[in-house]
Amino acid sequence: MVLEIAQIEVKPGSEAAFEAGVAKAAPLFRRAKGCSALELQRSVEFPGRYRLVVTWDTVDDHMVTFRASDDFQEWRRLVGDCFAAPPAVEHTQQVLKAF
Repeated sequence: MVLEIAQIEVKPGSEAAFEAGVAKAAPLFRRAKGCSALELQRSVEFPGRYRLVVTWDTVDDHMVTFRASDDFQEWRRLVGDCFAAPPAVEHTQQVLKAF
């Protein structure tokens, strides 16, 4: 299991549209091969900054299969106009869980 963590800066005033777009896109992720969860977090200190956290079985499920899909294009259509800059994306694996 890997987490895709995308830090997304949105244009001022587009926060509500972005959040609505992510909600509309949730089914695209739900049906994607290897995707088991999607979560959107909004920064308290920087309200135009979000972190999209997506749980994938493998990095390839995200970077190869999903990114090559029509659903990825639809995801970008739903939210892309809200981006102030390209998202910064990384993948992580859990190495410790204390609680």
